[in-house]
Amino acid sequence: MASPFFDDPRMLAPPQTIRSERADGGFELHSPQPLAPYARCVGDWLEQWAAQTPDAPAFAEVDGRGGWRRLRWGELRLRVGAVAQGLLDLDLPPGKPVVVLSDNALDHLVLMLACMHIGRAVCTVSSAYCRLAQDDYRRIHAILQTLDPALVYAADSGVYGAALRGAGVDAVAVFSQGADQHPGALPFSRLLATREKPAVMQAFAQITPDTPAKYLLTSGSTGQPKVAINPQRMLCANQQMLAQTLRFIDHEKPVLLDWLPWSHTFGGNHNLNLVLRTGGTLYIDDGRPMPGLIDKTIAHLREVRPTVYFNVPRGFDMMLPALEGDASLARSVFERLRMLFYAGASMPVPTWKRLEAVAARVRPDPLWMTTSWGSTETAPAVTSAHWQLDRPGVIGLPLPGVRLKFVPNGDKLEMRVKGDNVFPGYRDNPQATAEAFDDEGYYRIGDAGYLRDPQDPLQGVIFNGRVAEDFKLTSGTWVNVGMLRIKVVASLAPYAQDVVITGHDRDEVGALVFLTESGRALPHDEMAGHLRAGLRALQQDGAGSSQLPTRALLLPDAPNAGAGEITDKGYINQRLVLARRAADVQALYARPADPRVILP
Repeated sequence: MASPFFDDPRMLAPPQTIRSERADGGFELHSPQPLAPYARCVGDWLEQWAAQTPDAPAFAEVDGRGGWRRLRWGELRLRVGAVAQGLLDLDLPPGKPVVVLSDNALDHLVLMLACMHIGRAVCTVSSAYCRLAQDDYRRIHAILQTLDPALVYAADSGVYGAALRGAGVDAVAVFSQGADQHPGALPFSRLLATREKPAVMQAFAQITPDTPAKYLLTSGSTGQPKVAINPQRMLCANQQMLAQTLRFIDHEKPVLLDWLPWSHTFGGNHNLNLVLRTGGTLYIDDGRPMPGLIDKTIAHLREVRPTVYFNVPRGFDMMLPALEGDASLARSVFERLRMLFYAGASMPVPTWKRLEAVAARVRPDPLWMTTSWGSTETAPAVTSAHWQLDRPGVIGLPLPGVRLKFVPNGDKLEMRVKGDNVFPGYRDNPQATAEAFDDEGYYRIGDAGYLRDPQDPLQGVIFNGRVAEDFKLTSGTWVNVGMLRIKVVASLAPYAQDVVITGHDRDEVGALVFLTESGRALPHDEMAGHLRAGLRALQQDGAGSSQLPTRALLLPDAPNAGAGEITDKGYINQRLVLARRAADVQALYARPADPRVILP
């Protein structure tokens, strides 16, 4: 079904790209549209909307009484100025960041913006390191020692104070609640009560595009996380790139409901900065794509009725039963939605089709589902699928100002990136920084991709998994983990939450299967039957030995978030699961066969 939205160049930029062949057998893509000038720093956006629309709604959080605690743009600027002055009055040592240990909230937002307003880098650390550590705080202590902060903030000393004690860092502690219960700590209210002086704007004037705005931790699945420097240039350039493709955001101020954590680039850079740049509104969702918390998200969606909605595939999958069973809820969610955006992991085809079907029942125009691709080191968007897609998998085309290089690597094309949205390096880690870039200055992002139609680049790029995740069977055949995982999850819908592919240096591909709640509720024999049927269907579709698990193990539990098996963005850490569940992998290939192993 056609829609004027997709054909209106004021709403969406038409797909455009230029392909250049390379002597090494690869090629390069870039947009013919030059990158337009962008803001000097994030604080310029706040100053703009506080002056132009001081009474417009900016941010809101749940108030604990069934309502919302709201901040308008003018109020937000006043609070940021007060806290910025409070930070200056503390005379913190230069060069050291402010670290935030807790979840998304208005105080967290104000502190983060205050830091960036005076040129002090801020680093939000995933709250999981503190709240799910079961009294073992060695990892968060190591992170704090690596960051060497000048100040550490958390919402509540009763929740986060234990993790901070004994960390071995010389930093001011600030809490919104319970500061009197933590020796030497300051209440956040004291910073809020400070009167702004000219020193704030004097510091603001000294900020340049190269001033560090944030430090973000990369994935720690293979060891201690690295600290990616995110200067102001990265953040501002990336939002300008998005605005030149998702053009409707400059004509219609977006309204978001968002839970995605600010400790990650998806929530903290892509989504948060989208609202800051456009002067839109963001409602902070205290729900999550987890049992017991998804209901909060659903209730908020009914009330907020966002115009742009971001989530990970697991989040959409968990929402679908409620949307399919309640037309009123579906209408509230989809009626005025311009864009439904997934990222963080690939969306299974069954989830895509179910979303299309339920939206078609409550709105006349087709639902636009789309995605992007990038990383912590790219602020994050590199590509954008800013046109109507007919299936998941396409990650779009390079944004204006980005050059995307495809380099032959085994049987894949490794993608590498250059542009103003690419980070300058890792903090205090020159070796990792040097390894992150090739000899042409392109960032080695570690992902692979290929053109959906080699003869027509405008069809977009298909994501082809992580280069490092793939492995060879003993036959020498490569296994494409990312693509195989999507196929297996789709074949087991709606019973598989996710799968972890096994088989490195073995004869056969296997799978560890994490079940959904409905899958775990089924008797084992019945679930085993569904699994066999799904694997046989893949075989009938022509899947070869490297594209079909020949054995699988149903895991009785959910991924362990506290141990890092599932991130707070909701996707599986394949490598860590394989390491933690090595005994299950051994059982999968045991001879004689373990009775728990299911063969197709």
